[in-house]
Amino acid sequence: MPRRKPRADRQAGRSAPGVPPLGDVFGRTEPGPHSDETYIVRTIPAARALKTYRCPGCDHEIMPGVAHIVAWAAYDGEEDRRHWHRGCWNGRQTRTITRRWS
Repeated sequence: MPRRKPRADRQAGRSAPGVPPLGDVFGRTEPGPHSDETYIVRTIPAARALKTYRCPGCDHEIMPGVAHIVAWAAYDGEEDRRHWHRGCWNGRQTRTITRRWS
């Protein structure tokens, strides 16, 4: 019986040529809080969450050590990024933003 390739080798060729795989350094794209916008999204693991942020979805703090999402509009650049709780980001289409982005 032939040996299977390691998992990373099996998945390496799944993305289209020239398209970065999901979760790479540039992030992935998803629809934003308003369906007509495209956002770039990154997942921040708990080990890399070092500061306190305020989630625009619920207006509560995201404490250090809590895994969360950072997202920004694709056309505005990374300077306008916001940190979201995962649940707030996942529910962004069914609720309004509670905090005004300034």
